[in-house]
Parts: sequence; C-alpha cells; structure tokens
Amino acid sequence: MQKMLDKLINLLKWPVALWLLFSLPAYIKSADYFRFADWRYMALFGGFFLFFIARSFMDSSARVSMEVLAHEMTHAVFALLTLHKVKGLRINPDDSGGNMSFEGEGNWLIIIAPYFFPLFGLLTMIGISIYTLFAPMNLILNGLLGFVIGYHIDTVASQIHEKQTDLPKVGYYFCAVFLLPANLWMIGSMMAFNSKGWEGIIIYQKLIARLNGRHWDYIVNFLGL
Repeated sequence: MQKMLDKLINLLKWPVALWLLFSLPAYIKSADYFRFADWRYMALFGGFFLFFIARSFMDSSARVSMEVLAHEMTHAVFALLTLHKVKGLRINPDDSGGNMSFEGEGNWLIIIAPYFFPLFGLLTMIGISIYTLFAPMNLILNGLLGFVIGYHIDTVASQIHEKQTDLPKVGYYFCAVFLLPANLWMIGSMMAFNSKGWEGIIIYQKLIARLNGRHWDYIVNFLGL
C-alpha cells in the first residue's frame, strides 16, 4: 500500500504543480473577496506585523532551532500521512540543519512539505477550534493566527536558498512552478479560517474553483475554441 501510494503521488507531481500554476490568478484575485476592513482582519494584520517586530528581538540561535524543528516535524508529518514509519528525527547541535529518517522510498510531497505547508498554522487553527468550543472567538486569537502566518512566510523565505539540499531532489523547475501558488493557497486558507473557521476554508476552496472556471472560460473564448 505504501509503495502504491508513493507511485501515485509521484505520478501526480507535475499535474498538481501545473494545476496550482493555473490557479495562481485565482489565488491573487481571491484577495478582493476578503473583508480587510473587518476588525478580525485588522487584528490578524496586527499579529502579522507583531511577529516581525518580535523577530528582531529573538535570539537568532533559538529562532533557527525552532525553524529547523518545524522543518523536520513537517517532513515527519507528511511521511506519516503517506504511510511511512518515521524512524528518527535529529536536529544538529550547531543549528545547521537536521534529518528525518523513514522507512521506504518516499515521495516528492514529503520532501517539499516544509516549504509550503504551515504546520504551526494548522496546530494554531486546531487549538482555536478547541478553544471556541467553550468560549467565543476573540481578536487575540485573530492576532495569534496573523502571528503564525508571519512566521510561516518568514520561515519559508529563509529556507529557500542555494545551499538547501531538499530543493534539488524535487527539481528547481518544479519548485519555481509549485512553491508560490502552493504558499498562496495555504495563506489564503488560513485567512479564510480567520473569518469563518473551517467553514471559511471550504468557502474559500469553492471561490477558487469558481475563479478558475472563469479563468478557463476566458482562455477558451480568447482562443476561439
């Protein structure tokens, strides 16, 4: 089962990347549908900017250690999701990187996951969902979500460089096509959660599908098909 799933995921590598690239205009256009004047989004942006203020005061070694830990944990999560047994997770003492080992050959999704998937963002959303079972949503939680969005963007940006060993494994051309729209998709989903929770994410995906449909109709009409 594990090998079959790896083969399927590897087979879908470029179709997924090209679909995300096709969806890029929709991810950009979707920003028009967010009500940024709402207090919830003002709090979110407040938390976002607070992260970059806090970042300037963070101990650099502690910040790098957290980034490395999140990076390897994201590898591990996607290894588990694709039915691989995680054998070990190691962080280098000098914060130069880390390593996550697992059984089996693996797939491109395990390799690229830390460069687009906001693990801390997901954990924050789960935590907010649990909290709101007992108390109403508040602006502090909106700000916290903005804080982790800032963390995600900063972490991804700091990890994409020429010495990164993961990127050549999936190919630089693939990264150029996949990473930007994949990150916009994740950020858009977190922003949608900010207004209506998990239902907001579902609404956001439907919006993207609708915008993609319009985009496709425009291409067909332009080509006269």
